[in-house]
Amino acid sequence: MRVVLTGASGFTGRHLIERLKRKGSEVFALGMEYVDGVEGNLVADLRDHDRMAAWLKDVRPTHIIHLAALSHVDGDALDFYRVNVIGTETLLLAVKSAELTPDRVVIASSANLYGNSRHSPIAETAPVNPANHYAVSKAAMELTLLRYRDRLPIIVTRPFNYTGPGQSERFVYAKIARTFARRDPVLTLGNIAVARDVSDVRDVCEAYARLLDAPVDNLPVNICSGTSLSLERTIAILRDITGHSPSIEVDPALIRGSDIRELTGDPSRLYELVGSWDRVDIRQTLADMLAD
Repeated sequence: MRVVLTGASGFTGRHLIERLKRKGSEVFALGMEYVDGVEGNLVADLRDHDRMAAWLKDVRPTHIIHLAALSHVDGDALDFYRVNVIGTETLLLAVKSAELTPDRVVIASSANLYGNSRHSPIAETAPVNPANHYAVSKAAMELTLLRYRDRLPIIVTRPFNYTGPGQSERFVYAKIARTFARRDPVLTLGNIAVARDVSDVRDVCEAYARLLDAPVDNLPVNICSGTSLSLERTIAILRDITGHSPSIEVDPALIRGSDIRELTGDPSRLYELVGSWDRVDIRQTLADMLAD
């Protein structure tokens, strides 16, 4: 496989490069930063159609995985649409301009678009109910992809929350783990009663690698564990591992009005497409993050 990976310099991208290399794939990175250890790089804005089209025509990938996005729910509203919608559209137009027909295009959406769903666990058939601009932009992106379903073999993934070594402290599980690793006396959070379906990033990358061989096109696919983990339980696990017990302070400024109370996914479709595997236990994930 010759795999073009967008967002290759990000948290998920760096882990995915390792998994793809173990699969025997040649990896070509497209993003805003140069990435070591790949067969080729294009450092470019995702909306630079001409540069992407010329580079793609030269690389001639057999597979594309599109991870590049603004991936935090807080941010400038318009930027979500510029990157997540227009950026994705520009990439696909560049594929068309390069006259490519890859064997598989895997595009990352988000389970955040389910919002406060009444279904639990949430399957791909659940209604879309986005509660923030990030989620709305992902829903809009998925609608945009409908224009390409007759000419590109697209699978859309809807990852639920995931974490692991190397994640930015902008994300809550990494923030909590680093607080315990530094043995900070105080851990400041927003709503600690929320619960999320949390996977290890290495399991998410396993799913992406397997989906490159998946036989079914034009389907959304959840990437999730099927169980939820509250922030309170996460803190309890880290207390047990480290013996450290910081004071927990709730900052009202960190509580979002659109916070989703619980998000648990149904991984049945994923396992039907690619099979199951031994997933990384969340306790091991947190231990690896402490050592990172």
